[in-house]
Formats: sequence, C-alpha cells, structure tokens
Amino acid sequence: MGRKNGRRTVRTFAWASFLNDLGSDMIYPIWPLFVTTILNANMAVLGLVDGLGEAMVSLSKAFSGYMSDRIRKRKVFVWTGYLFGSLSRVGYAFSTAWQHLIPFRVLDRSGKIRSAPRDAIIADVSTKKNRGWNFGFLRAMDNFGAVIGIIICIALFGFLGYKRMFLLAAIPSVIAAILIIVSIKEKKPKGKIAFKAISLKDMNRDFRLFLFLSIIFALGSFSYSFLLIYAREFGFGISFIPVLYLIFTLSTCVFSIPFGRLTDKIGRKNVLMLAFMFWGLVCLSFIYVRSYTGLGVIFILYGMHKGALEPSQKTFVSELVPKVYRASGLGVYQMAIGLAALPASLMIGLLWDNIDMFLPLYISLCLTITAVILLAFVKEKK
Repeated sequence: MGRKNGRRTVRTFAWASFLNDLGSDMIYPIWPLFVTTILNANMAVLGLVDGLGEAMVSLSKAFSGYMSDRIRKRKVFVWTGYLFGSLSRVGYAFSTAWQHLIPFRVLDRSGKIRSAPRDAIIADVSTKKNRGWNFGFLRAMDNFGAVIGIIICIALFGFLGYKRMFLLAAIPSVIAAILIIVSIKEKKPKGKIAFKAISLKDMNRDFRLFLFLSIIFALGSFSYSFLLIYAREFGFGISFIPVLYLIFTLSTCVFSIPFGRLTDKIGRKNVLMLAFMFWGLVCLSFIYVRSYTGLGVIFILYGMHKGALEPSQKTFVSELVPKVYRASGLGVYQMAIGLAALPASLMIGLLWDNIDMFLPLYISLCLTITAVILLAFVKEKK
C-alpha cells in the first residue's frame, strides 16, 4: 500500500474511533454512578461487571486477531465491532437491575473485536519511523471524541437523564460503522499462505517476557470507575464527577501523539517505563492527596499514563511478533492483559467493601514496581 493510501487509511480509522468514543464517553462518566446508585449495586458488583467486560474485551481481541490472520480479512471485524457497541447502549437504556447489564456489557466489550485487526492494518501501513506516531494519533482521536462526548454528557445529562443519554450515545457508533464500510478498501489476498494457530512457542523470549510483565501490571491496574468513586468518597458532588473524567480524557488526548512520537525517537521501552511511573504516581497521590486541586492533578497524571501506555504497548508488540502473526499477536497480548482485569477488578471491589479502600492502591504499587524491574530485561528491536 502506498504512502498516501496508508495515511488515508490511518485517518479513516482515526475518525471512526473519534465517533465511537464520542458515543462511549457520553455514558462512561455516569456509568459507575448508574450502576451503584440507580441499580443499587455495591462496589464488588461494579468490579464484577467492569471486570467481566474487560475479560470479554480480551477474548474478543484474541478471537478476532486469530480469525483475521486465518481468513486474511480485517475490515469486517472493525465495522461489526462498532455496531456491537451501539446495540449495547440501547440495552443499557432499558436495564432496570444490575443483572440486566451483564449481557449488554458482554456485547459492548465484544465490540473490541475491531481492535486487533484494525491495529494490524495500521501496523502494516506504517514504517518503523512513523508507527508510534500513527498509534499515538489513533489514541489521540479516540480521546478527542471522548472529550466531546463528555462535554455533551455534562451539558445534556441534567435534561436527558440516563435512558435518553444512553440512546443518544448509540448513534455515533452506527455512523462509524458506515464510514468503515464505505471508505476502507480491502485488497483481496493473493495466493495462499500456510497458516497455523499461534502459540507462545512461535514467539521469541522477549515477547513472552513482555507478555508476562504486562499481566503482572494489569493485575493492579484497575478500572477508571474506581478512581471516580474514590473522588466521590473525597467529597466531589455527583455533578462534578464527569468533569474529573473530562480532565483525564483531555489529558490523554493531549499527550497521546507526543508520547507516540517519543516512542519513535527514544524507543518503545523507555516510554513504557514512563507510563508505569505515571501510574505509580497516581496510586501514591490517591493515598496522600485530599485537596480538590490535587485530585485534578491526579487525573491529569492518569491521562498521561494512558497517553503513554497504549501507543508504546501496541507498537512494542507489533514489532516483537512475526508479521504473519501480527493480528494474532496483538490479540493474544490484549487477551492476556484483559483476562487479568477480571480478577483484578473483582479483588479490588472485595477489598474495598471488606477491608480498606486504600489497600488496592498499595497492592498496585507493588505490582507496578515488579513490572518495571522485569521490563528492564526485555530487549527492544533496533
């Protein structure tokens, strides 16, 4: 694919991501409040629902990555994933008990079947000199859409309420699916390539170690829902919680492209070290900071963490695996860290309810330090 076509492909995916995240983030700021106040669920249930959703993310990414490489088609997984997200929000709108959320949460997060095939396309149309920038640009557009979605949520939630907000949020993802169907032209594969299911023995030692340390980190990297509930416990009013989420998302949007570019300049590993460091600072700050201004700074740090984490992770993985297994490798990687999210979120909810709300932060700090030490032994391709 030519350079011009490659840029057009990246821009199309970026705008589709913008639209999907616009819809998603119209409801994400109010999601934990909807679950815990309207549906009367406790923190353990919130952790279960969020963790189950992340587990489905991981399974759907692995499945779509493997199938995408096997059938040598990618586009169908992308637009189907956007439609899943749209349908799930309609389901949320009509849920009257937390148990009703489970099938729609599964459908919502199954929409991530788009991720590994889309990321493989972006990696394929990129070079080593711009791959980090492209993933950073995609992440930035994700979060630009999220920023607009949060602003819409803040502006309209008081008038619309939960149900109408969920229904409105379903519309942008349908438009994103149409954009992919119309604009992305997928070439028919030439010839036949012998393909077998991916296994860890097909991967080198550095990928296996990177996968292991990422699982360690993911076990302590809990959902944003808990950080918003932390803020509520410190005295932030319900109407102000979406503002904190906006601060986090805007920070992620602003820093994703610079950190993506930085991975191209100083290496994927160094930027990932920064991402882990930012998360450690978030945990420490939640333990000791109590002021409103301080909490605003914490959510900026959280955005910096996310802005540095995803571009460096995706770029690192796409270069550690053989090209023929690229979608599968990305899917397996995302499956592993996603599966770690289910016990992580459930454990955090149980510790919060039964022991102490700060204990998960100390555990996360220890796991983050372990991941940093292991990362030092991963060799980056030059």
